[in-house]
Amino acid sequence: MAGSLKTEAIVLRSIRFAEADRILHLYTPMHGRLGAIAKGARRARSRFGARLEPFSEVALVLHEGRGELHTVTAADTIDARPGLRSSAAALDQAARACDALARLFDSTQAHPEVYALLANELTLLASGPAAARAENALAFRLKLLLAAGIVPALGACASCGEREHLSGFSAAAGGVVCNACESMAFPLEREAYEFMVAALGRPLAQVPDCTPRALRTVERAVRETAEHHAQVSLRPVTAA
Repeated sequence: MAGSLKTEAIVLRSIRFAEADRILHLYTPMHGRLGAIAKGARRARSRFGARLEPFSEVALVLHEGRGELHTVTAADTIDARPGLRSSAAALDQAARACDALARLFDSTQAHPEVYALLANELTLLASGPAAARAENALAFRLKLLLAAGIVPALGACASCGEREHLSGFSAAAGGVVCNACESMAFPLEREAYEFMVAALGRPLAQVPDCTPRALRTVERAVRETAEHHAQVSLRPVTAA
């Protein structure tokens, strides 16, 4: 039944549609992913102005029709994050963060903690170019895996429970594995392992530095975990 829905939302993506409209991919705290159309949003005198730009956080009133797309009837800015526009690297990382969230949380189920995580990540990226680090991007993805319930086991061997000699990673097993169980795993160097533990245990702004080699290992672990347990293919953390 048609009605009105009031919600906060982060604009994940905005697509031109028809002569002057925009199709919006939104993420909300209590309604998950939503699609909406903002009619006339691209007109010079649109009542929405620039409020519906990607990565903006907005307070919306949506008209719920019979189709999959809601209609935006009102929009107010909560946080436009203008700092993102001053850094190409920050914009790119913001787009990849939104894409990763959209792939792992592609439903209308409520996940307010995921909404807060994305808002925190975008705010951090808007704080300055120094925040657009591969370490930050991978920490964000690890926290997404945690929220999705598929975070890799790091405290003990995912196959046998051994807590010593953890030298490999197996997405199929569910995380780190010991020497005796690593036949189907890839090597996990100590630095990569310690980074993953720190990334999950610290706020995004406090993620430690890491060498490029170890980061490639962490990215492989994240990518294979998402593919095996969520059947989701994540875009690379940085552009090739």
